Amino acid sequence: MDFGLKGKWGLVCAGSKGLGRACAESLAGEGVNIVIVARGAEALAETAEYIRSTTAVEVKTVAADITTQEGRDAAINACPQFDILVNNAGGPPAGDFRNFSIVDWEKALLANMLTPIELIKSLLDGMIDRKFGRIVNITSAAVKAPIPILGLSNGARAGLTGFIAGLSRQTPMHNVTINNILPGAFATETMNGRMAAMAKQSKTTVEEVAQSRLNAIPAGRFGHPKEFGQLCAYICSAQASYITGHNFLIDGGVYNGTL
Repeated sequence: MDFGLKGKWGLVCAGSKGLGRACAESLAGEGVNIVIVARGAEALAETAEYIRSTTAVEVKTVAADITTQEGRDAAINACPQFDILVNNAGGPPAGDFRNFSIVDWEKALLANMLTPIELIKSLLDGMIDRKFGRIVNITSAAVKAPIPILGLSNGARAGLTGFIAGLSRQTPMHNVTINNILPGAFATETMNGRMAAMAKQSKTTVEEVAQSRLNAIPAGRFGHPKEFGQLCAYICSAQASYITGHNFLIDGGVYNGTL
């Protein structure tokens, strides 16, 4: 299937590793020119070189902290216009909410709610004017089923989800859609870090935590980042113009509910 994306430009945040990288690779595979943003220049360069070697698209990198105004400006100015925006940021630390300070909450809200909103604000009207835009926010399965140890993430990502629920109904008549993807357990560095935190809190081993998580996944395995990236690419496709305001849960069947 031709997704109708050849020649378009996409901005992928936190795109040098994990799920962000998977989205960048899948979009590039559909002919989308990519600007990837991340703080680590070395990982950015490696990812960009890989995409260039496996596709025919143009790839630009921006080594910056997307949660700062300077970082957002650098990313937005890397390309005259963007047709696709993939919002993504590392999740805040796990822990007991009693130990979270106001500063912890401010950092979580900035990274996982306010920064995506600021980027949307900067790019949305241009998409509307050009009659094409796809915005995808990478959030978390915890939006559907909160995880007690991830209170900062639960709160910040739920806030973004509520905001998107309202905004996403104001744009599809302009062929601009806004959706969220809610990942469950995927084989990434981020998941490994969270399992280590859970092991420390529960005084068990990482292997025991991993096995416990696997036991709860009907698919019997952790997700592959490429699977996530391919879902992102479809949501950004021309064929997905009738889909907006949705939360796509991709968790191997963990969430046990009808809605």
